[in-house]
Amino acid sequence: MERIGELFAFGTAVCWSIGAVFFEQGVKRIGVISVNFFKVVFASVLLTVTAGLMRGMPMPVDAPVRALIFLSLSGIVGFVVSDMFLFTAYATVGPRVAMLFMALSPPITAAMAYLFLGESLGSKGWLGMGFVFTGICMTVIGRQGGFSFSKINKADRWGYISASFIPVCNSAGMVLSKAGLGDYHPVSATQIRAFTAVIGFGLISLFYTKGKNLAKAVKDAEGMKYTAIGSIFGPFLGVTMLLFALQRVNTGIVSTLTGLTPVLIMLPEILVFKKKLKPVEIAGAFIAVAGTAIFFLW
Repeated sequence: MERIGELFAFGTAVCWSIGAVFFEQGVKRIGVISVNFFKVVFASVLLTVTAGLMRGMPMPVDAPVRALIFLSLSGIVGFVVSDMFLFTAYATVGPRVAMLFMALSPPITAAMAYLFLGESLGSKGWLGMGFVFTGICMTVIGRQGGFSFSKINKADRWGYISASFIPVCNSAGMVLSKAGLGDYHPVSATQIRAFTAVIGFGLISLFYTKGKNLAKAVKDAEGMKYTAIGSIFGPFLGVTMLLFALQRVNTGIVSTLTGLTPVLIMLPEILVFKKKLKPVEIAGAFIAVAGTAIFFLW
């Protein structure tokens, strides 16, 4: 069961890597709030159909009260708040800086899981996390051509502030999901998170633009296409596999394996965008893969 959970966590990272490519393009066309709102709308439709086919129950009406509370909170923190910071960072300082800050999620998640869930990683977990964390940082910093906080200007300041909140919100969302999930079905659990996120992003849109940005986004077919494709790999497949993994594996390990996105995203960049890699990126990828192997082979 543990190996299956680790595979699901790795699969989550693969899906998020693919989704990130499409979301980045979507944000450029229809904006942060619109992409976030429509991605969870698209995902909610897919999840409802899937739940109907898998469980014969399209809506999560059988969810325990504990699951409703914690998964709803996870939807607010992990989807709404975290993704608002994430996509704001994408739009201001770029996805690579955002990914660098996201690399902090595994140790933060492990600390939160220890404090609130009583989970302990053990020597294998900490060793694997150390390798993956080092590899991710090398990959992202290498791609940046160096990283210096002294280069921050006023225009980018909000982007860096947003990026710094990403790992905290991401970790809190994961711990809340684990606390509420129990043995409840992951597809229906993801539905609860997605439904909460639809309401959250809808309210944000009403507050900032009275919904005008959403109406404008619908008219941009290209932006909606990128968002729809991203939603398949992000909140639909990716998050569902994440919850499958959380039911089977230590939260810190799940966070570490899902944090491989900056390394895995190198493959589509090479194949699709013909990007050339720097030696430090290649070294970082090998170190991260070595850390992943510790989880699977030890």
